[in-house]
Amino acid sequence: RVHGIVTGNTFVLKPSERVPNTAMFLAKLAQDAGVPNGVFNIIHGGREAVQYICKDSTIKAISFVGSDQAGKYIYETGCKYGKRVQSNMGAKNHGVVLPDASKESCLNQLVGAAFGAAGQRCMALSTAVMVGESKKWIPELVERAKKLVVNAGHESNADVGPVISKQAKDRICELIESGVKEGANLLLDGRNIEVSGYNNGNFIGPTILSGVKPSMQCYTEEIFGPVLVILEVDTLDEAITVVNNNPYGNGTAIFTRSGSAARKFTMNADVGQVGVNVPIPVPLPMFSFTGSRGSFLGDLNFYGRNGVNFYTQLKTITSQWRSEDADVSAKPATAMPVMK
Repeated sequence: RVHGIVTGNTFVLKPSERVPNTAMFLAKLAQDAGVPNGVFNIIHGGREAVQYICKDSTIKAISFVGSDQAGKYIYETGCKYGKRVQSNMGAKNHGVVLPDASKESCLNQLVGAAFGAAGQRCMALSTAVMVGESKKWIPELVERAKKLVVNAGHESNADVGPVISKQAKDRICELIESGVKEGANLLLDGRNIEVSGYNNGNFIGPTILSGVKPSMQCYTEEIFGPVLVILEVDTLDEAITVVNNNPYGNGTAIFTRSGSAARKFTMNADVGQVGVNVPIPVPLPMFSFTGSRGSFLGDLNFYGRNGVNFYTQLKTITSQWRSEDADVSAKPATAMPVMK
């Protein structure tokens, strides 16, 4: 969080215990850039480190990105101890596809947004809502996903890397299986993929489930893996209802050539970040990251003006300089001062 430092604060970063090295690289870059010692600090650990950050009186604000369970706990505990807290949590981001969309561009963007980073990002486009005749594009979508190369992330030909841990892989596989058991169509199954040279890797290939219903577990839960679930509806109004009935509100997108359809969607979708022919509508840092509803707890979002306000404390100074104040014979005034 650069905002925390540039607004004059010292900063404590606690990375996920599963990926500690990235934070250390960032610290080295900050040190090389001349950030003074003690300004940017890192602590590693699990629950004890979280408890310390939430309860220590010298820490005035907490910014969190992660799971619902951890996010709610940190928000509630931090607020209890008088801290300002912003908590960005789970997501189920929908891509609404209209029949008039540019098919080639749309399918490429769906594949990239669903399976990039192995689906392990809060803005992954994990749900496609095919409207009307656009459902005929599903076979082509599957074929494009099949062409993605699954490999170790540092390999030059890798399109999809491994998931973070064996526990994460097991959970993703369980959610895929739950979709099959509840009646979804498994069009592409990446659970048994083998990657040469990395036999013990936590790999899952691109996976696509169609015929998904809003009641299915593979839809109600954030999968956080290379899995795209597909719902089919008849109209744009139905698609908007699907989006708004989902508890999360991080991001959504519509693919269309119709300005009126795009306008209707952007105005009526109850989601914090909306893309028009942009599958992952993450704004540049000068704008705020405005996830909403079940995806966010707090009153000030990340980045932009909100990000600056989050890391600063407003102060109002009132002063008065009048020549008549030099008159020693002046009497005290008990009335509320007014402008004259």
